[in-house]
Amino acid sequence: MFSLKQPKPTFKSYLLPQADDNIASEPRIKKLEPVLLPGEIVVNEVNFVRKCIATDTSQYDLWGKLVCTNFKISFITDDLMPLQKFHYKNLLLGEHDVPLTCIEQIVTVNDTKRKQKVLGPNQKLKFNPTELIIYCKDFRIVRFRFDEAGPESAKKVCLAIAHYSQPTDLQLLFAFEYVGEIYHNPAKKVNGIDPGGGGSGIGSVSAQQTPLFETYSDWDREIKRTGASEWRVCSVNEGYMISTCLPEYFVVPSSLADQDLKLYSYSFIGRRMPVWSWNHPNGSALVRMANIKDVLQQRRIDQRICNAITRSHPLRSDVYKSDLDKCLPNIQEIQAAHIKLKQLCVNEPFDETEEKWLSSLENTHWLEYIRAFLKHSAELVYMMECKHVSVVLQEEEGRDLSCLAASLIQVMLDPYFRTIVGFQSLIQKEWVMAGYQFLDRCNHLKRSDKESPLFLMFLDCVWQLLEQYPAAFEFSEVYLTILYDSARISLFGTFLFNCPHQRVKESTEFAISKNIQLGDEKGLRFPCVWDWSLQFTSRDRLLFHNPLYIGKSTPSVHNGAPRTFKRSKKNYSSTLRGVPPALKNGVVGEQEFLPRRNSLILKLKPDFFQPAEGQSHSMEQYFRDWFAKPVDLHGVILPHLSGTQIKLWKLCYFRWVPEAQINHGGSITAFHRVSLLADEVDMLNRSLRQYKSNSSLQGHCSELDQSRMYFRANGLNDTSGTPDFLSSSFPFSPVGNLCRRSILGTPLSKFLSGAKIWLSTETLANED
Repeated sequence: MFSLKQPKPTFKSYLLPQADDNIASEPRIKKLEPVLLPGEIVVNEVNFVRKCIATDTSQYDLWGKLVCTNFKISFITDDLMPLQKFHYKNLLLGEHDVPLTCIEQIVTVNDTKRKQKVLGPNQKLKFNPTELIIYCKDFRIVRFRFDEAGPESAKKVCLAIAHYSQPTDLQLLFAFEYVGEIYHNPAKKVNGIDPGGGGSGIGSVSAQQTPLFETYSDWDREIKRTGASEWRVCSVNEGYMISTCLPEYFVVPSSLADQDLKLYSYSFIGRRMPVWSWNHPNGSALVRMANIKDVLQQRRIDQRICNAITRSHPLRSDVYKSDLDKCLPNIQEIQAAHIKLKQLCVNEPFDETEEKWLSSLENTHWLEYIRAFLKHSAELVYMMECKHVSVVLQEEEGRDLSCLAASLIQVMLDPYFRTIVGFQSLIQKEWVMAGYQFLDRCNHLKRSDKESPLFLMFLDCVWQLLEQYPAAFEFSEVYLTILYDSARISLFGTFLFNCPHQRVKESTEFAISKNIQLGDEKGLRFPCVWDWSLQFTSRDRLLFHNPLYIGKSTPSVHNGAPRTFKRSKKNYSSTLRGVPPALKNGVVGEQEFLPRRNSLILKLKPDFFQPAEGQSHSMEQYFRDWFAKPVDLHGVILPHLSGTQIKLWKLCYFRWVPEAQINHGGSITAFHRVSLLADEVDMLNRSLRQYKSNSSLQGHCSELDQSRMYFRANGLNDTSGTPDFLSSSFPFSPVGNLCRRSILGTPLSKFLSGAKIWLSTETLANED
């Protein structure tokens, strides 16, 4: 038998044992772990994954771990991102993270078998994937390789991403798990922000809180702000007793009694009776309403409603009704245009389509539809501003096209809605509380045939106005782009539901299932998107500010005390000196504003709104007179509709395309120089105030450290050059996002061409 005792050595070695030498030489592997939010859990992960960075070489690829959680897909690596000089950090998402609700398509590829498959929920994958391609709703394409990863682990993580990115129920979205965890463990609040805030986290963007229009007082303050003395806040829908797609409180004519409203509501589609949106200083009101479904009672009820609106006007002016279903493109046409635009910006390589790119852009009809909304809104501005009549926006359900048209009219007429807080309150009032179907239109559950990017089109229309009147808006195009991105993050209740009632109903059911005590609250309180400190630092939020913005008044100093100086129209126009001679007061002359008789906009639809001949002449004269005057940046602004002025929003649609990136170029270079100039002016004003008031040196230094600009001057007469990290996609970076080989003939190509292939369970083979 063998003895368990080791024999005594006969030779004494002065070298370390070989086994110990092997242990000492093994590299120490750092454990890569994702950063998780409250309620976020890891559902699957795979190691030794390669993220593709460039399209033509693998030398820049990153190695790390791919993780799928119930909120996002996250790629974790120790490698530094190559070629990237700047990254705009989101506090909720890592540099390589993609929210699950931002995923459009999931395609798995096997190079050996030359097969690929679009993954849906609860589907089987019969081959081991060697590559995973994620197509995102914001036009990104992210690609991962599994050459060194375990085949079964790679398959499981792909199936997990497909399953969790396509939930079958609203309560499976991450916001519910997050809020449930916060209610049970209040100490886990992210960045110290309570769920359900109304903009208290705006921080340096604005000290004013954004009204959510969930209470009687918010609506009452808006009535007083606009001077709508003949209108009242109605509480007949408290508890959503009348309509589940209207807010609990809304504004109606004072002459309409609650009993009449209850009676009339049965005649409207969705019981969406006419509701007030805004009042012009001349007394004209902007009203939204759904169609009347009771044909027999239609004329009588319509007359009663119009009479009540007329009595609410100080001049008892007539009511002008605009049938948006006849005047504007429908949601299906807008969705088709968006699909074509995505195909153009993502699917087609630039070098192959350069010669026909502009004609391809025109064929998408995206800019044509933007021009249609801007034109029709400008016509309704004329009716309210010049004709002094109240305008009623009528639509089948009153919760799609009317959201966009009503918002654009108010942006053109009211300078308050061109500030950050005002713009946020506008979205709350005309989109969130008015019952815009964010859940269906954004297709958060990936199974809606009602998807349509109306909210994106609204932001694009506002961007067009911002481009034409940069000094009239407090916010920048970065703010608009970030706002669009935030609609794809399944944490904020702002863009998660079809209506306020759905939030209350679904969250109450979830609270009961999780044993959460709501008390007097009406449903769970979800994080509000206006709490920007939840996503960005105070420093990064400075990029929301537009350095060209001219406020209502500018501070001046007289005898050591600040005073205000109101600008005249001459002062306003003088701020826009130095523009090209073709421009007149910041816009192109009136001869180009009015579309030609055979222009695209008049061919949009055969029954597109065309006023009577006499009224048309009056409208044209109004536009001519308006363009002939200096632009009042705090008055009415009207869009220019010529082909050269309606542009493609490059920062939003091209930011992930490396071929479209211009290093040290684009509008950001002007933004940078103007920011430095504005910061120098602010420094001079602060120094002058401190000098006049004889403040202490400590106070002087404290105030000089404050700045509202992201780019700051190092001192007066700063001559520093353009930072090396600036490009036309700033503050975003296309590096590692649109990393794809040609995808012509792939599932995305077929999908962008109109095929609903995400419902297919067939394996799609690559063409040789």
